[in-house]
Amino acid sequence: MKKILFSLMMATALMACNQKKSNTVVAYTTDGADIKYTKQTFDFGKIKQGEKVTHSFAFTNTGKAPLIVTNAVASCGCTTPIWPKTPVMPGDTASISVTFNSAGKSGLQDKLITVTTNSQPAQSAVHLIGEVLTK
Repeated sequence: MKKILFSLMMATALMACNQKKSNTVVAYTTDGADIKYTKQTFDFGKIKQGEKVTHSFAFTNTGKAPLIVTNAVASCGCTTPIWPKTPVMPGDTASISVTFNSAGKSGLQDKLITVTTNSQPAQSAVHLIGEVLTK
């Protein structure tokens, strides 16, 4: 009986230890690149249908390694991002230029641009928002 009780206690203790390990939050630290935007949302206000809006999202590499922007993808074909093709050195500032073409659009707009870099996390986002008035 003592062996069974002891075995149950050991099994319970092991399960409790395993349960605590599965709930542990792991924080990631890196000595790599890190992107920090001056502002991640730009409100272009109200524009007439057919107008184009261009905005540059400035960012700084606040990390310790060169920042490499590998891609920038817009949520809509009406929005075109242009990103730096050369590494951004630690402490340096660069920008991602985004042009929104409102042809065929109307009403409230929120265009998401997903930026992929060598930082952690690898993806970040900026937004162009505003309203397109029909002619």
